[in-house]
Amino acid sequence: MPLTHANAPPDLYEQDFYAWTQDQATRLRAGRIMALDREHLAEEIESMGINQRNDLKNRLRVLLQHLLKWQFQPQERSSSWVGTIVEQRDRVDLLLEDSPSLRRLLTEALAYSYPRARRAASRETELPLSTFPDACPYTLEQLLNDEFWPD
Repeated sequence: MPLTHANAPPDLYEQDFYAWTQDQATRLRAGRIMALDREHLAEEIESMGINQRNDLKNRLRVLLQHLLKWQFQPQERSSSWVGTIVEQRDRVDLLLEDSPSLRRLLTEALAYSYPRARRAASRETELPLSTFPDACPYTLEQLLNDEFWPD
């Protein structure tokens, strides 16, 4: 028998997440608001927002890491680094296009991401951490500008 909102077990969320999502969507579309698993739905919606924020931070970290490598290890520049920088800029742009409210988190995300990018660039290049500036040398405008390549 197919799973419907009438016969869904109360602990479906824990047993089969995919089935739970389909059950909740069916209930929502049918207007059965009181039959929704409101607590788990609220958690999942919050989690979706957190995932987008974390994706923004991660994309900025990778972008910063490669820009640092580009600037401080110019003899190693490669098309792979170009591809990564372009890809991360595109992904950040898409995130901001899909969720414009993430723009207000850019300064916070940059502050979080830069020290991690700095450490990662040091590890990958085997250059001393002190090679890279303590504070981010790039503005947000530069980071998101396709024409910006640090020298």
